[in-house]
This record gives sequence, structure tokens and C-alpha cells, in this order.
Amino acid sequence: MNINVTLLGGDCPRRFILSGRIGQTLHRLHLAGKKGITPLESPALRLAAHVHSLRKMGFIIETEREPHGGAYPGYHALYTLVSGVSVGAA
Repeated sequence: MNINVTLLGGDCPRRFILSGRIGQTLHRLHLAGKKGITPLESPALRLAAHVHSLRKMGFIIETEREPHGGAYPGYHALYTLVSGVSVGAA
């Protein structure tokens, strides 16, 4: 999956062509809006690593800890895209 992304804000917008899982992660964050996404929704995605890569590119992504039950209770991350972006197909 390749997507064109424009990171809005600041003096001049920055443009990226994101591919693979990084592109997929940003696309899912963008679609989720304020609801956010969690690794429980797609455990094979290596979500934390892709969020880290997006942050290094300059995207602002918030992390919130949420509790979960089940056989292995604990916490998981909820990631929400804060940066304004414009997303289109490459």
C-alpha cells in the first residue's frame, strides 16, 4: 500500500509517500480519528514500531494506556493521530 501524505501545520506542509505497514498504520490512524487504534485490533501489525517510525518523521501521535481483561489482564496502548494530515492514494 502506497499513500501520499501531507503533514499539515507549521510554516510549510511536508509531503511523504508512505508504503507498506507504515503507510497502512498512518492510514488506519487517519481513518480512526479520535477513536484511535490499538494493538488488540490487529496484533500482527507491530503497531508500536510503526508508530515510533511515524513519530520520527514528525507526526504527532498520542499514546494512552487502557486496561484489558481476559486470560492475560494488563494494559495496552491506544494510539491517536494528533497531527493534521491530508491523505490520498499514491
